[in-house]
Amino acid sequence: MKKGPTSPKGFRDIAPETAKKRRQAIGQIAEVLESFGFVPLETPTVEFAETLTGKYGEEEKLIYKFADKGGRNLALRFDLTVPLARYVANNLGVLSPSFSRYQIGQVFRGENPQKGRYREFTQFDFDSVGVADPKEDAKVIAAAISAARKLGLGTAVMAINDRANFEGLAPEVVRAIDKIDKIGKEEAKKELSQKGFAEGQLEIIDTMETSEPTPNLEAIFSILEKDYTLTRGRDFVFDPTLARGLDYYTGAIFELKPTSAKGQLSLGGGGRYDKLIGIFAGRPIPAVGFSFGIDRLIEFL
Repeated sequence: MKKGPTSPKGFRDIAPETAKKRRQAIGQIAEVLESFGFVPLETPTVEFAETLTGKYGEEEKLIYKFADKGGRNLALRFDLTVPLARYVANNLGVLSPSFSRYQIGQVFRGENPQKGRYREFTQFDFDSVGVADPKEDAKVIAAAISAARKLGLGTAVMAINDRANFEGLAPEVVRAIDKIDKIGKEEAKKELSQKGFAEGQLEIIDTMETSEPTPNLEAIFSILEKDYTLTRGRDFVFDPTLARGLDYYTGAIFELKPTSAKGQLSLGGGGRYDKLIGIFAGRPIPAVGFSFGIDRLIEFL
């Protein structure tokens, strides 16, 4: 039997049964977020390339760029956060004093496809913009945990850290620390050694797991416990090896894991990024957000 053309590698069709599960999950998450005061927003799939470049560090090489018939340099959106930053910078009147939004959309990354990772995938973002108070970090974290519980993820745990714990460290060291959970300390040190780091510089790998929460994190943890009745050790944990890859994070960072066991893929992640929107707005605008990876979330469910 003759078959039709295939789709490009890393892009796929979503069968009806899976599409139905996705719609149900998205509806449940949206219901929770609206109870926390988040409102919907939509932004274009295509942005000017210069809007996206310079925001993602080494991951920038994964951006899909192209020129249209008019010679304009365009790109497919890499995530939903930078388009949000552009939107807020062009609509500063939405801050009164804060703007809490959620958005569901396709994003594109030219990476090597593997289990749970595609070149086109669906993100469910929600962010609070305009307020630097740790109460906003706690609200975003609590909303994500509440949504996970709504989906039936009773064992899901939010791992939390602070980018301040990595001040003064080379980017290569931070990336190696972020891999400890998946590959172990010895492999992380081996990776750094192969990149030319001396033995004395590798000691940070051994000491990182003994780091303590920053005062900022302690404030967030206290709000999570008192205002949202969440429990440290069950609903959220301090993870001193969590770093996250995107360069725009400036404070608390977090990832949702299916359980507290080591080496698991995250179901979503986020953090505080107080400088990104200012790149477009010309003045400091604090922000914090989280993103569910809908594809991986549905696979796990």
